[in-house]
Formats: sequence, C-alpha cells, structure tokens
Amino acid sequence: MGDQNINSHPEEMSRRAFMRALLDEVRAMAYMLDNDMFETGMRRIGAEQEMFLVNRSYLPSWRATEILESIQRDDFTHELGKFNMEANLSPQEFGGHCLSDMQAELEDVLSVARRHAAKFNDHIALVGILPTIGPKELTLDAMLPMPRYYALNEAFLKLRGSDFLVNIKGIDQLRLRVDSLMLEACNTSFQVHFQVDPQNFSRLYNFSQAVTGPLLAACVNSPILLGKRLWHESRIAVFEHSVDARSDTHAQRGLQPRVHFGDHWVEESVVEIFKEDIARFRVILTRDTEDDPIGMVRRGEIPKLRALCLHNGTVYRWNRPCYGISSNGKPHLRIENRVIPSGPTAVDAIANAAFYFGMMAGLSEEVGDIRDHIRFADVKSNFMAAARDGIRAQQVWFDEEQLPAHQLILEQMLPLAQRGLESAGINAADISKYLGIIEQRVASRRTGARWLLESLAQMDGACSRDEALRTVTSSMIAQQSSGEPVHTWQLAEFCHSQDWRDSYRTVEQFMTTDLFTVRPDDIVDFAASLMEWRHIRHVPVEDDSGKLLGMLSHRALLKILAEGHDSSDDTEVSVRDIMTADPVTISPDTPTVDAIRLMRENKLSNLPVTDRNQQLLGIVTEHDLLKVAARALEHYLNEA
Repeated sequence: MGDQNINSHPEEMSRRAFMRALLDEVRAMAYMLDNDMFETGMRRIGAEQEMFLVNRSYLPSWRATEILESIQRDDFTHELGKFNMEANLSPQEFGGHCLSDMQAELEDVLSVARRHAAKFNDHIALVGILPTIGPKELTLDAMLPMPRYYALNEAFLKLRGSDFLVNIKGIDQLRLRVDSLMLEACNTSFQVHFQVDPQNFSRLYNFSQAVTGPLLAACVNSPILLGKRLWHESRIAVFEHSVDARSDTHAQRGLQPRVHFGDHWVEESVVEIFKEDIARFRVILTRDTEDDPIGMVRRGEIPKLRALCLHNGTVYRWNRPCYGISSNGKPHLRIENRVIPSGPTAVDAIANAAFYFGMMAGLSEEVGDIRDHIRFADVKSNFMAAARDGIRAQQVWFDEEQLPAHQLILEQMLPLAQRGLESAGINAADISKYLGIIEQRVASRRTGARWLLESLAQMDGACSRDEALRTVTSSMIAQQSSGEPVHTWQLAEFCHSQDWRDSYRTVEQFMTTDLFTVRPDDIVDFAASLMEWRHIRHVPVEDDSGKLLGMLSHRALLKILAEGHDSSDDTEVSVRDIMTADPVTISPDTPTVDAIRLMRENKLSNLPVTDRNQQLLGIVTEHDLLKVAARALEHYLNEA
C-alpha cells in the first residue's frame, strides 16, 4: 500500500487485466518455489513501530504531515490518520545482539520523533488505542489526505454498501456506527517480521498461529475506546470491525472478514494462502503491473509481484505472509505478526518481540508438525480469549491441556522461548533481560491493559471521565519517557491543581450519559418515584427508539400535586399531559460557554443533548455546570 500509483475506480477492462496479472503472479511465485529461487539459510527479523501524536492537552494531535516534514527521514512514514506516524526498523540477522541492537534503533527512532513533535508542543504516545481518542478522530476530516487512503475508504464502503457497525461487549458496551475507515486509525501496533525459508514456510506459519494466543495474552495494552472499557486488547475487535467490507448477506453466509485469524492450518506452502485470499476477497484497488511475470522467472529474473503485494495489503491476516526482495537482490518470504500493540515502552516492545521470536525458534527446534499436538480451533480460541481477557484468559495447549494464560506462559512458553533464543545464538544477557521483563510482567499481572484499567478504577468518582482519560494519557507519556517497563509503573493519579480547562471545552466532555428516562404514556406516579429514587429533578421523555420527545421537571410534578391530583382517580395523569414538549436541545459539540449562555437566556436548568435526528445522547444540568465553574475557579485561584 506504499505506492501512490493505484486506481480506485478501475474500469472493467483494467480490473480484468489486474486480475490476470494477479493470477500470473501467483503462478510465477509457485514457479519460483519449485525452482529454488528464494533466499534460504538466512533468518532475519524486523519491526514497524506505529505511534500516536498527542497535543499538550493530551488529546490527539493532527500534525502528522508537519512533523514528518520536519523529520525528513526515509524510515518514517505516515499512516491513515493525521494523528498517526510509523517508523520502520532495519532488518537484523537473527542471532547475537540483534535484540539489543533493535532496541537501540527503536530508542533512536522514538527520540527523533519526540524531539520533532516537541517543536509543535506535541508528544509521542505508545499504546494500542489512545485513551483520549474521540468521535472527531472517526471522521474523514481526520484522514491523512493521500489518494490511496481515500481510494481504500471509498472501495470498502462501496463493497459494504452501508456504514461500518461496531458492537463490542466488555466491562462496558460500545455500539457505534461509522461512515469511514477511520476506526482503523484508532489502532497502533508493533508489527514484527520473521524471515523464513520457503520450504519450511507452512510449518513455521502454523507455529506463528499457535503462539499468537500466549503472545497476545502477555502484551495486551488496549482496553479503552471512546471512554468504554472493552477487551484487554480491544484493537482485535476494533480492527476487525473497521475494515469489515462484507454486506449483511455475506456476513450471514459466513464469509470471512478481511481482518481475520484464519480457519485452518496451512498444508503445503505460502501459495495456498495467496490463492485463498484471491478466491475469497474481491479486488478493490488496481495498479500498473509487470509484463509477463511468468516469462521473467523462467529467464531467471526476479519480479516485484506488484499486483500480489497490493492485494495482500488489502487483506489483514493477524499473521500475514509477505513477499519481498532483500538488499542482495534475492526474493524472500516473511511472516508478519500483527497482534503486538504499540508500547508501552521501547523495552517492553522488544521484550514482546523476543518472546515471539523465541517461541518460534523453540518450536522449530523441538516440534515437527504442530498439527499433531493441538487443534486449530483451540489455537483460534486461544487468540480470541487472550484478546478479551489478557493473562487471565484460559488457554488450551498440547494434548488438550487447559490452564490460565499466566500459568502457560510462566511454566511452558517462557522456558520454550529461552531455549529457542539460545539455539539461535542470541546474547545470553539479552535473553535474560527481555524474557525477564515478560516473566515479571506476567507474574505481577501488570500488563499495559491492567495498568490502564486499575488507574481508571483508582480515580473513579474523583473526576470526570474526560479528566480521568487525560490523566492516564499524561501519566503514560511521562512514564514511557523514563524507559521503565510497564510492570514497574505507578498507577496514574488525578491532580486537582492541573489545568483541566480543556476537559470542559464542549458539553460532550462532561454531559451525563447514564440517563433514566420515561415514556410519554407512563403514569406520573412512576416518574415521581423515579425522581425520588434517583435524586434527580429532570427526566427526559423519549420514545422506544430513543428519540427525545420532551422533558419532565420536578416543578411540573409539584404543580399537579398542588392542584389536588389523586393517584387513585380514574382519570390517571400521564407523563404526556405535563411534560414540556420540544425542549431546547444542544449538540454534543456545543461549546460549554454557549450552553451556559443558552441556559441563562432561556432560564433553563437543564439542556438535553441530541444528535441531528433528535436521538437522546445525554443531558447537561446546572449541577454539571457548577462543577465546571468550580474547576475553572480552582485553576484561576491556583494561578493567582
């Protein structure tokens, strides 16, 4: 997807030509495999570090273009969102000091990114999902204005035929409708690459699938999206929703989404994966391709396989096969593992990579065919359980042994990884350092996800949701800069003296969303009881679809009591009879100052917050604004 030379509106002729090229390139790859044209006997590792840009208020910063122009380095590149960047690390031969060398390069990359971000008063944040991501980041306005991103967005929407729907259940539930691919930009990862011999590809690819569950359980880091506590690694569910181009009919029929783990082991070679993805997933983008790739390989020439690489870039397996050409001109095959989230620190990232590479090397030394030891259904179940529950997840391992993830990791996977790294000739001090971090993280049960969730729980009731999310983001960035691994971090603590004015710019940041409502045909006694039980003075009136119809106030109830209403009377008064119909409403992005002015000018004690279809989203009351005023006054007095 790095090329700009793509066609997002292919005519039928160009689509057919691209498909012909795609089929020819698969045949060319098969020829290359049969005739030993790939590089062998060499194991290399590599990684891609994605990151968030955060402004001084600890909200997403949309300055990726400016910061990249300031950096001016080829190893940095843009991503889908204006608030994302990516840095590509150099390939390393797997052995010796490769892990500590990779950490040194990663530290340098992050130092450069932080230095140039600081020129714009911005920070770099390493986390799978930034806690302060908001609805604005899900719009096309937040997409980097690059032709290929717009093309990809348009192509996916056309395939789907409707908006993208999100429904994720965790501690909280997130239900969301998004009209673009921008949910994908909410995710950042540390993608690791492992070069493998082509004749051994299927065996190693199956190993990569098998270790993905324990790997993910140890490094979960993304439990929060839009203020909702979801899975321990919510990236997995969010990414699968973000590019789900299936129509409702295709989904009901069981068609695989374009982001998927797979449903079976690889039997023979990498070619069967490419064939399956071509068969299952429609071509959505085209580009110019090489002439006669089959003729090229028969002449001993190495093709770039541009069509195959482009199509592969629009299918998002969690373990993705990759074709490339090394600096020596030899083609090679890699496995790209995409499940490791970004951060929390550089040393955590390399520890995660070391754990993965070690398990891969250990299995390759000790296990012949993993299909003889564990069912694929259990491997896939391990992956999903790890995404939901992290190190608390239940895992199934060889011979149907069932045990908690932390026990599997500590007792079996870490010793396996150590033996694997030793067999690869990795420096002993590096093995001890990086696997020691995984061991301490798992033993203490302090993953990045647990740190975030425990920090939020500690602040519960002390501040608003927006303040809590900004607090954990601020603390995370500060502790990342220290370089200490996440299991040693102090929990984030709310500080009253900090400037919290940016948490009250719009009503969406502090409105009440946990609402108790009534229907227009409810009896008044129910509404009165509800107000008494919940100690509230205003109740929204909505229909069964959530559309706001009116507001019922405590004052209206007092009025009918003063008029002598008797609940035993045959002419029962309903909410409809006394509610204020068509109340004044505001949108969630209404500035707080405008809301205050509107309440004062109209002598209102509350303002319902609705979307453009009058669906009820929340409410702002005098009590809410009193808290806002108290925060502002406190900051003013502190400054004075």
